[in-house]
Amino acid sequence: MIASSSHSCRRGLTGLTGFTAFVVLAAVVALSPLLHATVDDALSFAYEAALPYYKQGYSVRKDAWGGDLAVHQKKAVSSQLFKGNDYWFLMGSDLKGASLSVHIYDDKGNLVDAESWQRGRFAGVRVSPKATGTYFAIVQILKSPEERTPWALVYGYK
Repeated sequence: MIASSSHSCRRGLTGLTGFTAFVVLAAVVALSPLLHATVDDALSFAYEAALPYYKQGYSVRKDAWGGDLAVHQKKAVSSQLFKGNDYWFLMGSDLKGASLSVHIYDDKGNLVDAESWQRGRFAGVRVSPKATGTYFAIVQILKSPEERTPWALVYGYK
């Protein structure tokens, strides 16, 4: 999720005049709900992508990851997966025109996708781990009309 530090914000405003610092701080405070809302909106798109799998009997967890990425930037999200379960990881963005990607790797860096798909601002990958362990979902923004694209990732299992 989007996180901010008031300490780093204060450090960045030290060279500004009192009024200018106030205006900058007011703008940051005013825009922060909008920034947070886009990740929340991306989460609703990720859950929308998970709906067909929920209807197929997958238990969709409330655990979720999210943030914003630049085009071609990747982020690794780790998760403990169990042998014998089947998992779907679903990614979504609220940004129209964005294109996303998600793939699963084991702790040795091997791609373990059983199947995957990508449809614009939605992406999904299924994995059936051969061993219990830590796995990594690598999420990426393939293209976007914006400099940074909000995204969220959820998963389900059965």
